[in-house]
Amino acid sequence: MVQKHDAPLAYRLRPRTLEEFVGQEHVMGQGTTLRAAIEGDALSSVILSGPPGTGKTTLAKIVAERTKAHFVQINAVLSGVKELREVCAEAERIFTGLKQRTVLFIDEIHRFNKGQQDALLPYVESGVVILIGATTANPYFEVNSALVSRSQVTMLRPLEQEDLMTILERALTDERGFNGNVQVEEKALERIALLANGDARIALNLLEMAVLTAGKKLSMKEIDALFRERGKRYDATGEEHYNTVSAFIKSMRGSDCDAALLWMFKMLAGGEEPRFLFRRMAIFASEDVGNADPRALQIVITAWQAFEFVGLPEGEFFLAHACIYLSQAPKSNAITRAMGGAREAIRSSALLEVPLHLRNAPIKGMADQGYHKGYQYPHNDVQGVVREEYFPMGMAPQSFYEPTDRGFESEVRTRLQSVRQIIGR
Repeated sequence: MVQKHDAPLAYRLRPRTLEEFVGQEHVMGQGTTLRAAIEGDALSSVILSGPPGTGKTTLAKIVAERTKAHFVQINAVLSGVKELREVCAEAERIFTGLKQRTVLFIDEIHRFNKGQQDALLPYVESGVVILIGATTANPYFEVNSALVSRSQVTMLRPLEQEDLMTILERALTDERGFNGNVQVEEKALERIALLANGDARIALNLLEMAVLTAGKKLSMKEIDALFRERGKRYDATGEEHYNTVSAFIKSMRGSDCDAALLWMFKMLAGGEEPRFLFRRMAIFASEDVGNADPRALQIVITAWQAFEFVGLPEGEFFLAHACIYLSQAPKSNAITRAMGGAREAIRSSALLEVPLHLRNAPIKGMADQGYHKGYQYPHNDVQGVVREEYFPMGMAPQSFYEPTDRGFESEVRTRLQSVRQIIGR
């Protein structure tokens, strides 16, 4: 068993009270619902979601110290249905005999399968068990919706730089930490906080590693030499992937090329596949730019082809080129709206029968049935447009595509208005 004085710094410095807890002011500040519930021993089931090192386990342990309830902790990776049922049955016995509820802390609750999560429902619903679930995943995707609906979902955020600095400074002075025996330059401490990427555990681990490796007097030089290669927080397969992609797309849609470049290069630095970024930009070129700038799709595809010829690292030029072009291009989602209108018309129509005059008549017998009869060949008209019915039989003509007045689409709008007037729309 690890003795306390041999335990890692992050373990020794774990907050023991609400007063020692740092950060997460949006959910743990004075007067917030969660803090009031903990202080008043009135906690109902809660799911704590957030990246590692943001305080999920710490909050559960603080609840254990403050609550009058029986406290049980299990890990979803190591526990099966049998153990879960035994814990819940014991909780029911305690509740029946002593009128005492049980706080059940389940770490990595998203690892439970549906059957395990379902087994919890009756106990959570009856109030016999106060569930505290911790997860690094998005509970709305990964946790049983019935459990989510019966719990207060609390989303913890990566810690702010100033929060990490508070934690690091406490480590230098607290008797559980270095007790004033270690000196670190302010800028060096700021560098460690930056490298931790919002994770308190990483910040303390980095500080401890630096002290063990470089001694008790640390300058910016030693910190830079030790941690030069550490990257930013990015999981190319988890929720952070989807969050960052969303920020990338929304930045381009908002015409902020600088922010779009930042998110794109964050993904690249985190190991994202460049072709995935090109695929997203190709979709964006039609979905968000469309005919406001028809060249946008050409630029993306050409940049993609150039990337295939050259590869990394020089291929990053083509990614940046396409990203900046899309960000600064005039925007229109008229194509997206047109697609939606066409799909809705199909969904709400019983038949979509092709009018006879639009059908081909490769065989004389088909022509005798009226196939192709009366079709007007537009190229024979001076304007290249004729008054004709192109919609299915029995369906009133509709206008799905409504161009904007932005970019090249303003020219498309003028032409389309003229064409629709001729064809009788």
